[in-house]
Amino acid sequence: MRHFRALIPYFRRHRWFYVFGVGALLGADIAQLILPQVLERFVNTVQRAGAVQSDLLPYALALLALGIIIFATRFLWRNFVQGAARLIDYELRRDLFHQFTLLSPNYFNHHKTGDLMAHATNDLQAVRMALSMGVVMIADTAFLITSTLIIMFSTISPSLATFALLPLPLAAVVTGLLGRQIHLRFRAVQDQFSTLSEHVQENFSGIRVVKSFVQEQPELERLMGHSREYFDRNMRLVRIWALIQPLVQFIQGLAFVVALVYGGILVVRGTITLGAFVAFTSYLGLLNWPMQSIGQLVNLIQRSGASLQRLDAIFSERPEITDRPGAVAPAKPLEGALQVRHLTFTYPDSTRPATSDVSIDLPAGRTLALIGRTGAGKSTIISLLLRVFDPPPGTIFLDGIDILDLPLATLRETVAYVPPDNFLFSETIAQNIAFADSELGRDVIEEAAARAAVKGEILQFPDGFETLLGERGVTLSGGQKQRVSLARALAKTAPILILDDSFSAVDTYTEELILGGLLDLRQNRTTILVAHRVSTIKHADLILVLEDGRVIESGNHQSLLAERGFYSRLHQRQLLEDRLGGSPEGRGA
Repeated sequence: MRHFRALIPYFRRHRWFYVFGVGALLGADIAQLILPQVLERFVNTVQRAGAVQSDLLPYALALLALGIIIFATRFLWRNFVQGAARLIDYELRRDLFHQFTLLSPNYFNHHKTGDLMAHATNDLQAVRMALSMGVVMIADTAFLITSTLIIMFSTISPSLATFALLPLPLAAVVTGLLGRQIHLRFRAVQDQFSTLSEHVQENFSGIRVVKSFVQEQPELERLMGHSREYFDRNMRLVRIWALIQPLVQFIQGLAFVVALVYGGILVVRGTITLGAFVAFTSYLGLLNWPMQSIGQLVNLIQRSGASLQRLDAIFSERPEITDRPGAVAPAKPLEGALQVRHLTFTYPDSTRPATSDVSIDLPAGRTLALIGRTGAGKSTIISLLLRVFDPPPGTIFLDGIDILDLPLATLRETVAYVPPDNFLFSETIAQNIAFADSELGRDVIEEAAARAAVKGEILQFPDGFETLLGERGVTLSGGQKQRVSLARALAKTAPILILDDSFSAVDTYTEELILGGLLDLRQNRTTILVAHRVSTIKHADLILVLEDGRVIESGNHQSLLAERGFYSRLHQRQLLEDRLGGSPEGRGA
């Protein structure tokens, strides 16, 4: 039950909805409790000698009035209670998404998308059911059972009530024994649903790979395996749930048998009137719903408890990267001067340093280029600058300020970043380019697209900049996605521009066109280029050649060529590849 404590703040915010809703529910219950009393008097009146038709009219009107009250109060409690549950569901989903946005990027490297999606769908739905029908069942069951028992014992026949209700405690024993199993089995169902969702999501995202490798049938077989396991776990849950309801109903049936036999004897003996017996059976019938709802309530509580346990695991996660206490935004905007001092960094799950003793001094408005083999440490430096991982204190500075002393929002607003994966959203091209500022004018959007050498191709689409992209920009070619991603960064007015392998999918002619268009822009921005091709970085003010996390060469293009080291050999090899038309990077579009 400790997981339900997390819902207390939500209940408090919407307590009046629940107060009015439960009040209306109890009003309906009170009306139902009065009905047997009216029936008792009606039956006794009919049996009385000399009764006439006019004697029955008050009872008919009373039954009609009670019916109207029950109708109105049931409408009200559904409106208030289920409305409150929907509001809490809305707030939980909002808070869950907010928690996702607070978590560090590294968290998503270790948790699958399908599993996280299952939390935002199935788990929240299970919690919402507990917040609506669960609350109703608790209030309804407690009030109806208590009130009905008091009336049966105090106004009709204590002995009849005692004998008729003897089997009912068995229901509590049954639900208590089976409730724990429901919790465990529903948790297993939700875990498998996450696995199933993840498999489907991966196949949809990678459908081109699946088709190109002719793996439709093997992937279908894997899906059927996950789906079969999901079915089996659901069936194990259903067997327990299917056992509770019939057992509770059977126990209640025993109570009716006792009531009919023993109550009939009491009527024949004249101990109670026929009207009192009819009222007693009506009250016993009123217990039908509460007794059945006990099983449903246990099911709902256990299901929602399992889901809350899964959600609580996410809400209890703390971001690895947070603002340092006392971090404040600088008084004036950052200009983009970058200093890196003897940076040595090792990833948390590794024992080998990703960077070793790296130092950089780049004035604002200059261009830095990082080049080297895959795994040399280029992307690590970028990740540390963006604080995807925290660098060691006193190693990376912007305008002389340790980036650990800057608020994360300030740091990341200072940087316009083009990631290597070129992720685009399922929005229009214009909305993707204006992602950093939805209020950007069309002229700014088109200028950014022109600088990225993609404007002409966009205008060839029937809807131009209003072309709606598919998931992850799948309707664009690799080169088009890369250039739209570049335009998105260029449209953001930030003093630092980072291009992380941002020309790998374009040909050399387009690359030169883009770099030429960026020359005037780069004079006002600190630019960091991460590349594998020398042609991309030859105009940089400072070039660092990395190998195994160390800077093995540094300088500008001409000075590095003069050293006749790694950079010079790489340049000569790539020139030869271009002449032979064999550069794999240069053939992208």
